[in-house]
Amino acid sequence: MSLFENDEYQWRETYFILFPQEKLPAAESVVKTLQQMNSRYLIRDPRADESGRLESLTLESPDDYSALDLSLVRGEEVAEQLADLIKDLLRSASSAREKQRIRDLAKLDCRFDVYHFEQLVFTGRDEEDDGEDDFMDPGALLAVMERIADLCGGVIIDPQANVILDGDQ
Repeated sequence: MSLFENDEYQWRETYFILFPQEKLPAAESVVKTLQQMNSRYLIRDPRADESGRLESLTLESPDDYSALDLSLVRGEEVAEQLADLIKDLLRSASSAREKQRIRDLAKLDCRFDVYHFEQLVFTGRDEEDDGEDDFMDPGALLAVMERIADLCGGVIIDPQANVILDGDQ
């Protein structure tokens, strides 16, 4: 079940991890890696294709009031959206090196969509207050995305901010 269907969570933002299809990691290795990162992560519904490669999973980090749904996108949809994404990223690029790195994204043909969610916490303190406090720590999301990007030789993109997040710029 997607976190979009869970009233305890609210969607915050979406990130992309772009990578070459031949580096699509095995579902089992991704789950093992994430469990080694933090034994408190709750990993649910890992799904694999017929070759055992990761297609989707849900990860909850209760200590951080944060969670994510990860789903694989490949084929024409990636190519079509990548062209627009590259145009948007190039608009905010400042150096020639950064622009070339963005153009190199066109070689990537797979993408994980990473949907980030905040776990809602109701305190019931004040009627004027909407009853929610901001307890979420996005650190778990960033660490998980970095680890998955490492596993698949990927690049993390924040499409809302039009930036590459991995700092190798």
